[in-house]
Amino acid sequence: MLVDDFHPLVLNVGLAHHNGDWNWRDVCSPFCRLYYIRSGSASVIIEGKKYLLRPGHIYMIPPFVRHTDLCDGEFVHYYIHVYEDGKINQKSIFDEMMFPFEVEAGEMDEHLFATLSDLNPHMALPASNPQTYDDNHTLMQSIVVNKNRTTQLKLESRGIVYQIFSRFFTDARQREQHSDKRIADALSYIRVHLSDRICVEDLARNSCLSSDHFIRLFRKALGITPLQYINLKRIEKAQILLLSEDVSIKHLAFMLGYDDTSYFIRVFRRVTGVTPLEFLHQNGKAPC
Repeated sequence: MLVDDFHPLVLNVGLAHHNGDWNWRDVCSPFCRLYYIRSGSASVIIEGKKYLLRPGHIYMIPPFVRHTDLCDGEFVHYYIHVYEDGKINQKSIFDEMMFPFEVEAGEMDEHLFATLSDLNPHMALPASNPQTYDDNHTLMQSIVVNKNRTTQLKLESRGIVYQIFSRFFTDARQREQHSDKRIADALSYIRVHLSDRICVEDLARNSCLSSDHFIRLFRKALGITPLQYINLKRIEKAQILLLSEDVSIKHLAFMLGYDDTSYFIRVFRRVTGVTPLEFLHQNGKAPC
């Protein structure tokens, strides 16, 4: 994947002050988290390994990486939540690259985090508990806020995010494929084939697993079944396209692999709580 295809959307950014109250278990989000630690310390547990978050360092937690946050004292940090706005059937940069978890901050890095926060005060989280913002409805609200900003603010913010991400490319490497990365490979396949017919049995076969075993592993990793995940990603993309493109609901359903428009509308409502038309009205956009 070319870096030119990487289009980061800032969902949230701000400065958080904690004192033993940054403790969240089994967090798994569809966006990337970036942290700059100003003072104090905390820990993050990923795949059973405990990492210490230290002042003067920047940290990255890629999307869909399940982790636990631990803090028992003072902890002050900048945070940025970045959603990757890619095309349909386009691989994620996180599918292609392995990034370091930690990099030492340079002289300008705290300034970059602070500037991005100052530019976007309306993007600060009202609460740090992931349960208050880590859901599809809030994700779409944040994307709407991002897309409704001025062109100047979008460009300046995106430029800052590119600079921060560049710090992690020094030690980044091409992702290798291993047998113990079966679920990651399935996620990558789903993303690249969102507009195609995706069969859970085929995903299991590609992973050299029985369907039941594959579904159990998938649910353990993400908390939902493969079919639920496929529909979630399709409807997530549908919401973005409805907000950013002039496309009919029938054509959108076809673009996302739904042969039956009525079924697409039912799935859309099941995921979002509203129909595509109601979603457009809620966001002040007329249907095509």
